[in-house]
Amino acid sequence: VQLQASGGGLVQAGGSLRLSCAASGRTFSTYNMGWFRQAPGKEREFVAAMRRTSNSEYYADSVKGRFTVSRDNPRTTVYLQMNNLKPEDTAVYYCAVGNVILSSMRDPGQYIYWGQGTLVTVSS
Repeated sequence: VQLQASGGGLVQAGGSLRLSCAASGRTFSTYNMGWFRQAPGKEREFVAAMRRTSNSEYYADSVKGRFTVSRDNPRTTVYLQMNNLKPEDTAVYYCAVGNVILSSMRDPGQYIYWGQGTLVTVSS
């Protein structure tokens, strides 16, 4: 399984970015997927997740109402639409997949395949 994250960049506070996570084959039909982020000097933290069997979405409280996760119909790409960005959203963002049960979807240790990360920088 290979995951390719893209779409990061520099944006001013209040702006928007859309991250993409592309995968080969039936990756997003086989595994649940998650978005995580890691800021300098901090641990990797959960951002959002989507179950493979439905479009059920889950969000960290810090991004709820601002970020939206979605996927395309062929289920080859998952997106993270980020609106009203804040300086504290600055981090490297990663997509990941795994056979993760619902209660563990916020735990990065439960995901087995990771993309390379894409840097999001939000200026104040």
